[in-house]
Amino acid sequence: MPASNRRASASWLRGIRFSWFSLVMLGLVVLGVLVVAPTLHLYVDQQHEIARLEQANAETAKKVTDLHKQAADWSDPDYIKAQARERLLFVMPGETSYLVIDDRPPAPKKQDAPVSSSIQTTKSDWLTSLSGSFITAGLTDQTASQLSK
Repeated sequence: MPASNRRASASWLRGIRFSWFSLVMLGLVVLGVLVVAPTLHLYVDQQHEIARLEQANAETAKKVTDLHKQAADWSDPDYIKAQARERLLFVMPGETSYLVIDDRPPAPKKQDAPVSSSIQTTKSDWLTSLSGSFITAGLTDQTASQLSK
């Protein structure tokens, strides 16, 4: 930086004057920010926690309402009879109940191959066959459709 610019910036800095009042006020503002920032952060966190707990409380109240409705349903004799008929397959005296166990047609039986009692060995080595397949596939000039014929 040229000397004239340094002198101009130095003279500008020397031209700034702070009174004791402005220094004390600046200190109080900085102190206020340092005191208020954590408190404000804590306040925001607490508001989020309150919102989460209110939502959980509303969900619990809904569950309680559903349970009261279920309790009211189970105190009704007609509801109990309907549940016994549906869940336990109960019938009233004089009624005939028909229960279809399996209404699908029977699956066709598969013809299993006869099981041999003798041990058989293969006539080729699988490793040789595999490597021969790779070599044949890599060295052929035929297309895949020609090879599959």
